[in-house]
Amino acid sequence: TCDTGDQQTTAAVHLKEPAATIVERLKDVATHEGEDAVFECRLSQETAQDAQWFLGDVPLQSNEMNEIRVQGTRHSLILRKVTLEDCGSVSFKVGQLSSAA
Repeated sequence: TCDTGDQQTTAAVHLKEPAATIVERLKDVATHEGEDAVFECRLSQETAQDAQWFLGDVPLQSNEMNEIRVQGTRHSLILRKVTLEDCGSVSFKVGQLSSAA
């Protein structure tokens, strides 16, 4: 706001979060049944948008079988003690971005 006594004007500042890009895509993982499978994806910047991991079409959440971590720009998924039923596509999505392995 600028106030000269008899006149006043006001303006506002609006910020948009710049679009992130995927700088390190998911890589295929081969492991043995009963071992952990680790997937990592790195973005160009930290983002406030919610990221989501999928096994096939099923969205994953952190629990005793899946560990989801975010450390700055690095997003990781650990599938604990995988079984043959865990074989398939793993994907990471944030905003309009996605990567699969």
